[in-house]
Amino acid sequence: MKLLIVEDDINLANTLARRLTKQGFTCEVAHNQSDALLTARKLLPDFVLLDMKLGDDNGLALIKPLRNLLAQAHIVLLTGFASIATAVEAMRLGANDYLTKPVDMTTLLKALNTKPVTSAPSAIDDAVMSPERLEWEHIQQVLHSNNGNVSVTARQLNMHRRTLQRKLQKKPVQQ
Repeated sequence: MKLLIVEDDINLANTLARRLTKQGFTCEVAHNQSDALLTARKLLPDFVLLDMKLGDDNGLALIKPLRNLLAQAHIVLLTGFASIATAVEAMRLGANDYLTKPVDMTTLLKALNTKPVTSAPSAIDDAVMSPERLEWEHIQQVLHSNNGNVSVTARQLNMHRRTLQRKLQKKPVQQ
C-alpha cells in the first residue's frame, strides 16, 4: 500500500510517515504542490494524505490534478482550518474524506479504509450507530445535497438556521 503524504509541516509529515509505515504503508513525503505532483507521477500511490494549507498554497487546488493522475487513489484532505464550505468543496473536487487536525491514528486509518495492524479482530465490527451520530450524518447528507446552503438545509430539516449552525460547529459524535 503506497501512501503519499503532502504536508508542509516537516515534523508532522515525518511523524505521520513513521506511524503509517508501522501500519504497513510505504510512505513518501512531499512538502509543496510541485513536489507532490512529481512524487505522485513517480510513485503512483494508492492513498494520498493531503494537507489543505501548504504554505501559501491551497491543497484544494491539488485534488483535481491528483484525481486526474490517480483515478483509483483514495484521497484524504487533512486540515486545521475545518469548515463546512471547504469540506463540501473538497468532496466536490474528488476527495474521498475530510479530517480535521489533530487526528488520531484510528480515525486516520478508518479514513484510509484500513484497520490498525495492532488491533485484535473483533466479533462485531458493525456497531449500532448512536442517535446523535445518526443525526450528524443525516444533517451532513442533507447539507451536501443542498451544496452547503445552510438556510435551505435548515428549512428542509424543519429547524431554525441558528440551531443548525450550532449543530454544525460541534464535532461529529463518535459511534
